Amino acid sequence: MVALAENDTFGSSAFRSYRMSLVQQIAEIEEEMARTQKNKATERHIGLLKAKLAKLRREIMTPKTSKGGGEGFDVTKSGDTRVGLIGFPSVGKSTLLTKLTGTFSEVAAYEFTTLTCIPGVIHYKGAKIQLLDLPGIIEGAKDGKGRGRQIIGTARTCSMILIVLDAMKPVTHKRLIEKELEGFGIRLNKQPPNIYFKLKDKGGLNIQIMSKNCELDSDVISSVLQEYKIHNADITIRCDATVDDLIDVIEGNRVYMPCLYVLNKIDQISIEELDILAEVCIIKKHDA
Repeated sequence: MVALAENDTFGSSAFRSYRMSLVQQIAEIEEEMARTQKNKATERHIGLLKAKLAKLRREIMTPKTSKGGGEGFDVTKSGDTRVGLIGFPSVGKSTLLTKLTGTFSEVAAYEFTTLTCIPGVIHYKGAKIQLLDLPGIIEGAKDGKGRGRQIIGTARTCSMILIVLDAMKPVTHKRLIEKELEGFGIRLNKQPPNIYFKLKDKGGLNIQIMSKNCELDSDVISSVLQEYKIHNADITIRCDATVDDLIDVIEGNRVYMPCLYVLNKIDQISIEELDILAEVCIIKKHDA
């Protein structure tokens, strides 16, 4: 790890080197995970890799030198709730904001027209809904590329996310955006796992697994906790939890929110193509 002086800032070469070091470590762990076959014998090893990955991502999300800055755009909350428009550049977010709220957000034939967060307000049945037009994100935003930290940091303050997709672009864009948000601790259309976790001063680890279909066992849970240097805690699993669920609970900084998908330019594709896109964007009941 790179030692940073207290007065280092996000623009400093020291911080850039530090962040690149984190990104490189993340890439190495992801490559090792991709190479590792998933079976009973490798569950513990994969659990450790995922715990290490989560700790590195936390460093990128909340670096010690941030001093509270750089977490998002400085936009005052207003209204009864806040909804964020997320998508790749030039998918129609600004046009949607203008149509729904009457707030002007510049639109042009080139990418990255929107360089900051543009707020607008929707009045619906007496409710005021603040709608945020966020700059287009790029792949790697969760690792700090582009304005990823600011964009996704602002998205974390929302009550709901609208992912805007261009029907003319590859359908894989949906999963890429979801992955970027997940990497920054946002869980879309999911409920917090039913896991009780409490640190204590002594007494060792007290692990109880109440679900018959849980993927975790005491060995995997203990190894993940050891990676976090947790030696005294009470853990009760009351759901079909995965190691990702356990790590989310330990990290304690995840945001759970609903998400809807907005398909733009559907008039330029066939009905058959639209049916495929609609199937991909359906929210299954058990995910909602």
